[in-house]
Amino acid sequence: MDSAEFHAAVYEAVRQIPVARVTSYGHIAKLIGMPTYSRHVGQGTFDPLKFTSPDADPPVPWYRVISSTGAISSRGPGTDGAQRQREVLEAEGVEVSDPGLKVDLRRWGWFPDRLEEEV
Repeated sequence: MDSAEFHAAVYEAVRQIPVARVTSYGHIAKLIGMPTYSRHVGQGTFDPLKFTSPDADPPVPWYRVISSTGAISSRGPGTDGAQRQREVLEAEGVEVSDPGLKVDLRRWGWFPDRLEEEV
């Protein structure tokens, strides 16, 4: 799978996460058949979620993807990305705890065995 195919697969998988649900970077990687690529889904050179446009059509709900521990990942010192992610999740009804910006994956998690087939 080349970089463009990888990004397209990640975007399609993330678009299937229901409102008020979250999943992990690792689960997205598993769903697209690249189970060892969770870091590529979430960060690093091939970070599709980092580069999603708010104008994407259909939109990519990047904020519904969090770490496998349920934590909202920091976006680095001096950034407000984690807080923005929290605010959007809470606006959908997802509870985010203090401290640590964590989501209860047993309650809010979305972990299907496979993606829905495209029609």
